[in-house]
Amino acid sequence: MVIVAALFTTGSISSNRTEKGVYVTVAAGKFDRREVVTSFALPKELKGSRYSLRDRKGHQLEVQIDPDRRATFVLPELKAGATERFQLVESKQSTRAPQSVLVKQNENRLDLTLAGHPVFSFVTKPARLPSPDIKPVFLRGGYIHPILSPSGRLVSDDYPSDHYHHHGIWFAWTKTQFDGSHPDFWNVDDLTGRVDFDSVETSWSGDVHAGFKSKQRYVALNGAVERTALNEEWDVRLYNVGGGSRYFVFDIVATQECATSSPLILEEYRYGGMGVRGHRDWKDKQKVSFLTSEGKTRADGNATRARWCRMYGPVEGRVVGMAILDHPVNFRAPTPMRINPDDPFFNYAPSQLGRFEIKPGERFVLRYRYVVADGESDPADLNRLWNDYADPPQVTVESS
Repeated sequence: MVIVAALFTTGSISSNRTEKGVYVTVAAGKFDRREVVTSFALPKELKGSRYSLRDRKGHQLEVQIDPDRRATFVLPELKAGATERFQLVESKQSTRAPQSVLVKQNENRLDLTLAGHPVFSFVTKPARLPSPDIKPVFLRGGYIHPILSPSGRLVSDDYPSDHYHHHGIWFAWTKTQFDGSHPDFWNVDDLTGRVDFDSVETSWSGDVHAGFKSKQRYVALNGAVERTALNEEWDVRLYNVGGGSRYFVFDIVATQECATSSPLILEEYRYGGMGVRGHRDWKDKQKVSFLTSEGKTRADGNATRARWCRMYGPVEGRVVGMAILDHPVNFRAPTPMRINPDDPFFNYAPSQLGRFEIKPGERFVLRYRYVVADGESDPADLNRLWNDYADPPQVTVESS
C-alpha cells in the first residue's frame, strides 16, 4: 500500500526586495515529502481569486483560494532538508482544467468524488431506515457512509444488525452528565440522548480539495423536555492526491461548544467520540485485522495509545482498509483506543483516561485524518503520513 500525506501549514510574510512579486518558499524539514497538500495565508494585497505557483523551470502548480484567503496547493516532491521557491502568479479562468475534486448535492446526502472516482457520501437528513425491522429511534443523519476504496470496494458499514447505532464514521458521546441527567448520545435506544443533523453550512469543489461544513446538535432527553447540550460543526476536506486510483486522503475537524451555560461532563468510559465501523463481512473475526503505530493488533491493542490505527480485510477478493490518524494537538493525544474484540469497530476514546468536561465558552476540537487504500498495511508509509500530519513542512511568503 502506498499512501500520501495531506496537511495544512502556517505561513508567514517577510520582506525580500531582490525581485518584484510574491514568492513562496517551502522547507521540507527533517522528512522526505511527496505529493503533500500545503497551505499558506495569502498576502492581503492580493485580491485575485485564481493563482498558480511557478517554479524555477517554469512548471506551474494549481492553487486553490479559500474564503478565508488561505492558498492551498499540492507539493509534488521535496527531499528532507531541501527547500523549493515558487513565484505566485495570477491565472486566468480559460487556462484552468476542469475541477478534479467535486461535491454533488443529492436528495439526502453529499457525494464526494476525486477524478471521477466516488470516495464517500455524507448523509444529511436521513430519508428512511434500511429495514422496517429497525426501530425509528435509530434513524439519524450527520455521518459519512459509504466509504469506498480506490478500486471501488466498500470499506464501511451502516446500521449493522448487531449495532444499529453504528454508521460508517460518526460522532457521539456515551457516558455523560448534563444538568443533573445522564444522556447517552451513543446508545440511542436508551432514549436519553441523540445526535441530530442540523444543516450543511457550505460546500465546495476545487482543484486541490473539496469539502463541506455541517452542523449537528447533541440533544438531551429529560422526560418530555428536550434540550440541546452541545452544538457541533464538522469541517471535512477531500484532497486531490493519489490520482483517484492509488489512495484517498480526507480530514475531519469536529468542533463542539456548549449550547447552554451548563457543561457536558464526560465520565470515564471505554468508548465514545468519533467511531468507525468497517465492512460487514469483517464481522467474521478471521476477515479483519487491526494494526497500530506501536505494532499492536486486536489481540493487544485495545485501551493502548497510538498515533494511528488501520483496520483492513478482504472485500470481494481484495484487501482494502482505512487508517485513522490522531492529530498530536488532540485532547490527551496520543489518545487511547477502543478496538472492539468482536466487531469491526474502532474509536479514539479520550474518556478512557478519566473524567473531563466540555465547558461553556470553550471550543472542544478533535482532528483526524483518514487514508483509504487497497492492499496490506505498510507501517513505514503510515509513519511517513503521520509525520507529515504532525510535523508539516514550513512555508514562508516573501513579498517584494
